[in-house]
Amino acid sequence: MLCDFHIHSTFSDGRLTIPELIDFYGQRGFGAIAITDHLCEEETILGRTARFFERTLTRASFPRYLEILRQESARAWDRYRMVVIPGYELTKNSLVNHRSAHVVVLGAEVFLSADQEIVDLLMQVRDLGALSIAAHPVNTGKFEPQTYHLWSRREELRNQFDAWEVASGAVLFEEVANSRLPMIANSDLHHPRQMTSWKTKLSCERHPHAVLDAIRRQEVDFVYFQDRVAQFNFGFTCPKLKTAQP
Repeated sequence: MLCDFHIHSTFSDGRLTIPELIDFYGQRGFGAIAITDHLCEEETILGRTARFFERTLTRASFPRYLEILRQESARAWDRYRMVVIPGYELTKNSLVNHRSAHVVVLGAEVFLSADQEIVDLLMQVRDLGALSIAAHPVNTGKFEPQTYHLWSRREELRNQFDAWEVASGAVLFEEVANSRLPMIANSDLHHPRQMTSWKTKLSCERHPHAVLDAIRRQEVDFVYFQDRVAQFNFGFTCPKLKTAQP
């Protein structure tokens, strides 16, 4: 089944609502997705700015976010047999690229403050039984702020993360592909036009626990999905990205 575990809704800086995202992916035959809106630091200037412009989850909006996710997860299963994983993207932004870090959290329904050191955050994610992903840890190939902090600490954090994004959108990260780190590929979708991108492919039971366990065990493959009238293009794969045969 095709999967995408890094998706943003209007609860942060995405263009589509959660119900719209469910239909958008369900109509394209995806087996599992995760909604992962930004959860920014509360005490920094950039975090406060994100809160002011409603580009982040907050303590006030988080309960409503979870409520809609639960409702739409049920609808996604009933209508499309699609698994929806709850999550968010812990967002530590800085004016300095080497101090910025984003951590995608899958399977968590508890608000975590991003105003903590990375190691402490990762320990809390594991205590929740959730899964952590180092989001776009190297140059994304786009003219945008970069998030290099995690990559500069990759040896220290190697065993703390469950996976590192080997592709974000249409960009393949050669450094991650050659690193022997556990990997995952996502779209980091904010706008429908970003749907054409690398995706993760799993072969497991359609159940949230089975999906997360497959990622942890690295029973994953990666394909390039071209969004042309809901057709899948499995021809453009990268053999060296295959970490385990599903």
